[in-house]
Amino acid sequence: MRGPEPRSEIASLPLYVPGATRGRAGGPVIKLSSNESALGPSPAALQAYSAHADTLLRYPETGCDTLRGALAERHGLEVARLVCGNGSDQIVHALTVLYAGPGDEVIFSQYGFLRFKLSAIASGATPVSAKEVVHTVSVDALLAAVTERTKVVLLANPNNPTGTYIPRAELEQLCAALPATVLLVIDSAYAEFVERDDYSDGADLVRGAENIVMTRTFSKAYGLAGLRLGWAYGPESVVEAFNRARLPFPVSSAAQAAGVAALQDESHLRAVVAHNAGAVVWVADRTRDLALPPLPSVTNFNTCRVGEPGTGRAQAALDFLARRNILVRPLDPYGLDNYLRITVGLDKENEKLVDGLAKFVDSHMSGGLGASDPNRCVS
Repeated sequence: MRGPEPRSEIASLPLYVPGATRGRAGGPVIKLSSNESALGPSPAALQAYSAHADTLLRYPETGCDTLRGALAERHGLEVARLVCGNGSDQIVHALTVLYAGPGDEVIFSQYGFLRFKLSAIASGATPVSAKEVVHTVSVDALLAAVTERTKVVLLANPNNPTGTYIPRAELEQLCAALPATVLLVIDSAYAEFVERDDYSDGADLVRGAENIVMTRTFSKAYGLAGLRLGWAYGPESVVEAFNRARLPFPVSSAAQAAGVAALQDESHLRAVVAHNAGAVVWVADRTRDLALPPLPSVTNFNTCRVGEPGTGRAQAALDFLARRNILVRPLDPYGLDNYLRITVGLDKENEKLVDGLAKFVDSHMSGGLGASDPNRCVS
């Protein structure tokens, strides 16, 4: 007897594979595979989280009112336009399912965050990929992909996994040209790291539109990835639809409290951003010297080219590092099989990474790798 079956698109939906957590040798690992904060959470956030141990029998605030108030104060936003959720990716997924379904289309960029494609498929809509130019979102390509079936456009700015971004002027161009019936979701998960005068996280564009939503997260710069805490700013009509469809208690009380405390500890955030600004350039300069050039990044990671497509050298480098308990992220699911994404770590972790890459280059890319065996690894 056969049991119930999900919709056909769900049955064939690939699983999202997170960054590796285990090395291949004994001892601690250097985890640079998940774009987590090198410095970790604010001590104030940790204290606020721990303080909720005695209240875990109580349900949390259903509307995250205190947290939304803190977000509004910190960023100069309207509380009524804010929602919180179980990570910004959960909010993006929920919005996709709310506004797109069978017969509709969801557009994202060629190397856009993989969750975008998976959410489009899960909604029953048709995923549509728009070509990028030099690993950067092309607004012209996104607009050219729009049809009468388009319901949602998903844009990560800065983008993951490339680390590139589009400036405010191009974002404005996209917003102005999209039909009012198309929902544009701007995922600005890495906004805290961007130090460019021409960048916009999208909040200023939300204020004057009825079809634009910006999402943000506490997982990156605030170091609270384990709490799954994200938020969005959008039109009140979209916020109302989201609240009608969401689960009654989307964020735990401890996570809400940690989020409020993290927002108030501005000195810790400044330290995180300052460390990242120096470290991401330091790693980029050294990988470039090793002939492993990175894409231009404004985030907390570098995406480095390791050889040519189809040679297996990126996988060989990943394996080589993993045997030294240094974990980085392969990008095969994005069609970037010759790239590795490398998160910024602590200074000593970055030094060990570069040392490992130098050893790999010496043994694999300077005459040590036989042409007949491109995947051979030397320990």
